Amino acid sequence: MRPIARFRPALVAPVAILALALAGCSDAEPVASDPVDDPPASETEEPAPEPSEDPEPSETESAEGGTTTAAYFIADTDRAGPRLYREFQRAGGEPLEAAVEVLTAGPVDSDYRTGWQGGQLVSATYDGGVIAVVVDASVRTRPGGMSKAEAAAAVEQVVYTMQAAVQERAPVQFRTTDNPIDMVFGVPTSEPIANGPMLDVLSHVNLTSPEQAAVVDGDTLSVTGVGNSFEASVGWEVRQGDHRVLDGYATMVGWMEPKLFPFEVDVDVSGLAPGDYTFWVTTDDPTGGTEGIGAMTDDKEFTIE
Repeated sequence: MRPIARFRPALVAPVAILALALAGCSDAEPVASDPVDDPPASETEEPAPEPSEDPEPSETESAEGGTTTAAYFIADTDRAGPRLYREFQRAGGEPLEAAVEVLTAGPVDSDYRTGWQGGQLVSATYDGGVIAVVVDASVRTRPGGMSKAEAAAAVEQVVYTMQAAVQERAPVQFRTTDNPIDMVFGVPTSEPIANGPMLDVLSHVNLTSPEQAAVVDGDTLSVTGVGNSFEASVGWEVRQGDHRVLDGYATMVGWMEPKLFPFEVDVDVSGLAPGDYTFWVTTDDPTGGTEGIGAMTDDKEFTIE
């Protein structure tokens, strides 16, 4: 993640457990029921019917040659410890197979990381009630160098990603073949695990587009993402190296509820020379970094041709 810089927009109108050691829309009142509100435009589909609690609409799309799935990865924040960031990837097989593959392979964005290595995640199935995830027995204990917060985030990676794959807020049962495993990386897992609260587990801002290493061949950079920030505002910058070349802010459709809301902004890049740039976004922190969890950021590198 890039360094955090506090911003204050000139005028913004407000719009109306396993808690691990980290932390749908209608035309009348659009809300995002999950941090992964909208996948890239080429990958959208009709959302699945809503279950009892906060599904993830349009998370996956099966297509010839594989599945586009939303996978959650870990990145550090300035004050809130490791948080999860979502990234869309395409992988072979059905959604759960793709989810296992992508979590193990790791992210495209080099700012993110995965808590899982090859062979540690074996398979996943869904019976309509519980998602069963088979893991290698070696993951029972927390390896040296992995903090408790990192271990908690690694478990939440699986929970959120598998729920995205099946389009349900179904609990996850970790297993070794036919038997539940009592711990994963030292985190208790004897019983099926529900996802931790979004604002305790996920980054409070997450870019959907541009995707990492996107190429822009027009005058407009279309930016979409999700977040939850003071007064529904997120600040953004376009940077070239260490130099800020454009800046502004975007407004989310809400912020007073414990979930993430979508935002979008079209950035005029017609005045920028061809080259490599970074789009950076930050939540607002009214305390100026003196209290609470502080601001959270995300960024994507892109190229103007």
